[in-house]
Amino acid sequence: MSLSDAVNKHIETPSPQLCAVTLLGNLVATPDIRYRANPATAVTEIVLATSSKWLDKSTNKYKEWTSYHHVKVEGELVEKALLHANKGDIILLHGYLSNIKPNSTDNNTNLIGIVHANFVQKFNKGYTQAINQIHCSAQLISKPKLMLTEHNKHITQANIVINQHIYNTDKQIWQTISVERAIHVWGKQAQHLAEHGDIGDELMLEGKLSYVSGASKEQFIEVKNVHLFKNT
Repeated sequence: MSLSDAVNKHIETPSPQLCAVTLLGNLVATPDIRYRANPATAVTEIVLATSSKWLDKSTNKYKEWTSYHHVKVEGELVEKALLHANKGDIILLHGYLSNIKPNSTDNNTNLIGIVHANFVQKFNKGYTQAINQIHCSAQLISKPKLMLTEHNKHITQANIVINQHIYNTDKQIWQTISVERAIHVWGKQAQHLAEHGDIGDELMLEGKLSYVSGASKEQFIEVKNVHLFKNT
């Protein structure tokens, strides 16, 4: 039996799931606004930067990490919030996870993980503490794997699928879209998920969006809290 057959055997199509992303950060560049025809719709893809600080106990110094989030914005949201936005402006947005196809003719190229905005508010340039949050329900599509880092910390990695019920404003219909993401879970929660989680189990997650440091910049979820619901 292949891996895909094994996954399909364990997973039943679930009811629509929650995926809520909230970001507050700075525009990396002035938005490039385009218009689609039939019907005429404004669309843009922006990059939002959020930063977080933490105390490195080994050096007793604060470190900072900046994440860059690709966000798609469509329709009235573009004209109401981004028409006069400039590089450095503070943007508050709410949305859900989605994918876009890269500008490539290579069919093997992976989809790019983005946030699709359904609320946007602009503030003038300045400083504020960033927000990077995701709350979602999901289903495990791989067996959680527990590992030990070089600093002797436990981390569990797994893959999930989120099935979202989304209203398509262009087609004026409701659609179910599915996105797959990797999750990283730390500490005691990592051990619990690895010991008890299995393919087909459902999860509720709270965390933040993060990105692989390599060239792919692949999006994953850094989990703060996880609740496991066994599929019996």
